[in-house]
Amino acid sequence: MLTHQRVHTGERPFRCVCGKAFAYSSDLLAHEQVHTGKTSFACSVCGKGFTQSSRLTEHQLVHSDQRPFKCSDCEKSFKSKKYLRTHQRLHSGEWPFTCSECGKGFTRSSHLLTHRRVHTGEKPFTCSGCGKGFTQSCHLLIHQRVHTGERPFTCSRCGKGFTQSSDLMTHQRVHTGERPFTCSTCGKGFTQSYHLLKHQQIHAGERPFPCSVCGKGFTQSSHLVRHQRVHN
Repeated sequence: MLTHQRVHTGERPFRCVCGKAFAYSSDLLAHEQVHTGKTSFACSVCGKGFTQSSRLTEHQLVHSDQRPFKCSDCEKSFKSKKYLRTHQRLHSGEWPFTCSECGKGFTRSSHLLTHRRVHTGEKPFTCSGCGKGFTQSCHLLIHQRVHTGERPFTCSRCGKGFTQSSDLMTHQRVHTGERPFTCSTCGKGFTQSYHLLKHQQIHAGERPFPCSVCGKGFTQSSHLVRHQRVHN
């Protein structure tokens, strides 16, 4: 009963040397293997290791198109119940984890823990190849692929490989023609939200990249670089 109550109170009495805290000692023991490098369960597709078989089972959905857990409010689908529950807080407006420094709220305690590193400057995950530090272990894993050349996420249409599943998802829109990000002013569609934000600067008249020689402004840094060749 006492252990169960931590679900409601958010209490996490079992703390790792890296600062991450857990409600259960078993979760702490599993997490500590991240630091020792010990992983008992490996993905047969990309080789990524996991400390728990349940985590491996959840991860394997990354390599498939299955999203069996559907939100009843917006029909968005997810690969795990955990991600669905977290997503549903967006509809309910629930932000149960709040930063004591700035008041920003989060739907997950892990997001709050990661956010706190913005204030502390802590980067506990370090690349053994180049010494670069990261606030999250997943960012370190992705970065290490720069050194290894590993591209575990492959497009089934053209065979192109990617270091991140999100990059593969974005790339697949080249084949499907999907443009989910639409400009509310002119209706033009984009494959990435970043490209939509850049496009919206045209309507707003924003030109945040000025030339230091003649003062001419540009909406994108690449356009500024191209322009500067005029002065060379």
